Amino acid sequence: MHIPPAAQNPIGAGEVLASGGGWSAGLATPSPSMTVDPDVVTPGFIGFVAIALIAIVVVFLIIDMLRRIRRAGYRADINEQLDAEAEAELNRREDEAAAAPVTDHDASDDTDADGPAAR
Repeated sequence: MHIPPAAQNPIGAGEVLASGGGWSAGLATPSPSMTVDPDVVTPGFIGFVAIALIAIVVVFLIIDMLRRIRRAGYRADINEQLDAEAEAELNRREDEAAAAPVTDHDASDDTDADGPAAR
């Protein structure tokens, strides 16, 4: 029967685990060095074209947005003018109706030339 080294250690298994257990000593650590020269790596012509197209699309979107905002403002102004004209026309008609004399056409139908209507 084989006894693990942690069981034979008088200090305890905690020291063996804290030291990595001995099994990770053989693994290679990653190196932080670059394998590619950063001065040579560039986006190239395709990257330039992609960024240029994005910039052109953004400019057209901004122009379209400004046009739509301006158009909405013009529509609001015209709607205000139409509402004001409609209200002025309504007020004019009300004033004309209030100034006109009130005539009762139904009262003349109840009487004839000789006197009150006989029923």
